[in-house]
Amino acid sequence: MNLPHIELFQILLAAICGVAIGIERFTNGSVAGVRTYSLVCVGACLFGIVSTHAHGPAFYQSVADPTRIAAQIVSGIGFLGAGIIFRDHSHVHGVTTAANIWVTASIGLAVAFELYLIAIFTTVVIIVILSSNRWGFIKRIREKHLNEFEDQEDTNYKD
Repeated sequence: MNLPHIELFQILLAAICGVAIGIERFTNGSVAGVRTYSLVCVGACLFGIVSTHAHGPAFYQSVADPTRIAAQIVSGIGFLGAGIIFRDHSHVHGVTTAANIWVTASIGLAVAFELYLIAIFTTVVIIVILSSNRWGFIKRIREKHLNEFEDQEDTNYKD
């Protein structure tokens, strides 16, 4: 059985991973920032920790299953993310934020299941992916794609 200080470390590591992602999003002007990402990551971690500490008659009768809580986190965060996505005429906003909140929850679960290296590595990968939006060649590709989309939109929807 794990000692209580391990769980405290897990919560702290999840908070650090969530804060790191939140800082990147905050500096990029996202509506969801440090608090949102750290809370999602810590919450998923805590649910994961609680699920791994199931004990008593339910556990021994195979009713308790730690993966069931993890599965519910996946769908619950997906539902939360769906509320973030908005459509404004022909533009959709919030898909990256929704996906990012979803993957942040998975990082929290990875920490809860003691997959520390995977959680830290995934945090770094997510930050690199999110910050790629500011790289010069990515900006040029994005602008070109948006201009082509707007040109197509103008020709397809003329009054």
